[in-house]
Amino acid sequence: MKKILKRSAVFVIIIAMTISFFSGCIPSPCARVTIEGTNFIVNGKKLWLSGGNTPWYNWNDFAGSMDEDKWTETFAMLAENNINCTRIWVNCNGNQIVRVDPKGKISGINDGHWSDLDKLFSLAEEYGIYIMATLLSFDHFKAPNWQALIKSKGMTDEYAEKYVAEFCKRYGENEYLFSIDIMNEPDWVFENRECGQIPWDNISYFLGKCAATIHDNCKTLVTVGMAMIKYNSDKYEGNKISDEYLKELTGLDGAYVDFYSTHYYSWQKPYFGLPFKGDPESFGLDGDKPCLIGETSNDDEKNFTMNLSDVYKSSYDNEWGGILVWMEPRDKEEPMWYRFDLTAEAANQMAEYAYDEIYPIGKRK
Repeated sequence: MKKILKRSAVFVIIIAMTISFFSGCIPSPCARVTIEGTNFIVNGKKLWLSGGNTPWYNWNDFAGSMDEDKWTETFAMLAENNINCTRIWVNCNGNQIVRVDPKGKISGINDGHWSDLDKLFSLAEEYGIYIMATLLSFDHFKAPNWQALIKSKGMTDEYAEKYVAEFCKRYGENEYLFSIDIMNEPDWVFENRECGQIPWDNISYFLGKCAATIHDNCKTLVTVGMAMIKYNSDKYEGNKISDEYLKELTGLDGAYVDFYSTHYYSWQKPYFGLPFKGDPESFGLDGDKPCLIGETSNDDEKNFTMNLSDVYKSSYDNEWGGILVWMEPRDKEEPMWYRFDLTAEAANQMAEYAYDEIYPIGKRK
């Protein structure tokens, strides 16, 4: 009788596995990016981000009029050329998406924004491309209403609770939402008159509050795309997104970034050197978090003193967690992203150089 029961149990298991196989229900490896030490990790294996910026196709793409065909074409191009991550501005400026009244109070959020982002993150999952989603830019703060928002802790808290928390609840379960970039280049909100020259205490409180809100609502990694190492390092003007500073300003344990995403262009070279030729610590970042170059030129061989393929390889060899080069959109020219040929060549060569770390769970398309 026991033998019959055992055979029956085995038979049931075999049938269940067969049904699972033919119904496409075999669990796929977890694609969520986590962190161990200074490395990005996927499913227990190291991930290296061989990426780009496709920041927008049409400025403020995701305000209810997303060009789904163009974005589908973009994801297909990225996947075909071994680019495993892209940085996208989900909100470029102004009130098209998050509406703010003259006093800095949230007056509403465009419903079309959410329906567009549903499509965007579905494409990321379909093509297996990680997205760094940039929620805001310094461009917002050219408007007095956004300056009023960031100067007020109450209005900042409202933004975090009404928009950032909702974003996390909607998309935080998507494993291809690699990270949330709270703001593009807040350095200019501090430095530029047209952005209000807001004190760092206000800016960093905003960043810390948003970081804590993200950590409270999802498992997605958090970063800030700093314009330059100047405000991301104690070697220079102080790290304005350090754990200590953000927690001191907000009083919140979750006020921290998970990794650094410093931007670099060759105008910075006389002041800070080249990041690609050394490791993140030698460039001025602390050695406690993963570091990637979140934005840089893809066509500056003269000033970088190396071609783009060598920039990728040197960044990898020097233990940067990845590199995301800038590509402006092109409406009527080919390819549809500026000098995509250079980015594609570099990314394809990197796939030969470090395939297992670019695709730790295999390539989807």
